[in-house]
Amino acid sequence: MRWQGRRQSSNVEDRRGLTAKKGIVGGGLGTIIIVLAIYFLGGDPSQVLNTLQVDTSRTSSTYVGTEAENELAQFVSVVLAETEDVWKEIFNQQGLTYEYPKLIIFSDSVQSACGYAASATGPFYCPGDYSVYIDLSFFNELQERFQAPGDFAMAYVIAHEIGHHVQTLLGIMEQMNALRSQLSETDYNKYLIRLELQADYFAGVWAHYAERANILEEGDIEEALKAASAVGDDRIQRSSQGYVVPDSFTHGTSEQRSRWFHKGFRSGTLEDGDTFGAEIL
Repeated sequence: MRWQGRRQSSNVEDRRGLTAKKGIVGGGLGTIIIVLAIYFLGGDPSQVLNTLQVDTSRTSSTYVGTEAENELAQFVSVVLAETEDVWKEIFNQQGLTYEYPKLIIFSDSVQSACGYAASATGPFYCPGDYSVYIDLSFFNELQERFQAPGDFAMAYVIAHEIGHHVQTLLGIMEQMNALRSQLSETDYNKYLIRLELQADYFAGVWAHYAERANILEEGDIEEALKAASAVGDDRIQRSSQGYVVPDSFTHGTSEQRSRWFHKGFRSGTLEDGDTFGAEIL
């Protein structure tokens, strides 16, 4: 990805070196999104998230990032800026206003409007404060654990989380939250899959515009497709426990995730991303 020298977003908040004390937040959609992020990494939600009451206290320390880490911080800021430009244009075409999200860079742990999360949570979006949270160490895990290297693999992860922000602005997240009390866990998981695949689709839409802006390099789309495939529920479950349980899927299979990203990349429109109305995922 040709990102060096491009505009960095002013909507990045660097909280590296600020350690959140374990806080708790009321249940609801924010909780769901963090739990989804934990599943993204194949982790145990109970280890990183509690859900009752907020504690926003933090202890500060002097943090000096490595040269590589600081370069990653610049990279995610550029990617966020690129998503801002694309989604502002798309929303304007629809007669809508795109509200910019924040991107919070943290280390070790963080307190969001959706609750406390440790680095093991992985990247997540919190609709409660319109923010994407990411510990930059995740990108090492993306390369080493998930075997998905490359800067555009990292860009895909950010674009996917921004896809959740788009869903929030379009009212899709609110509709999902309304469904939570009406369905069994198994049935609700089927809607979660459609939610996540749509975020993959929206990430592909952003990639479509990034190509038009001539910032993609050869192999970038392949990097994103490999990353999308690497975080499929089937692959994560098979790797972590040796077998798959389709009824517990929340994000979709490797094939579904890569296919919906690629569909968004080819289409470049909001209209073709109705995963909820699709008969075949």
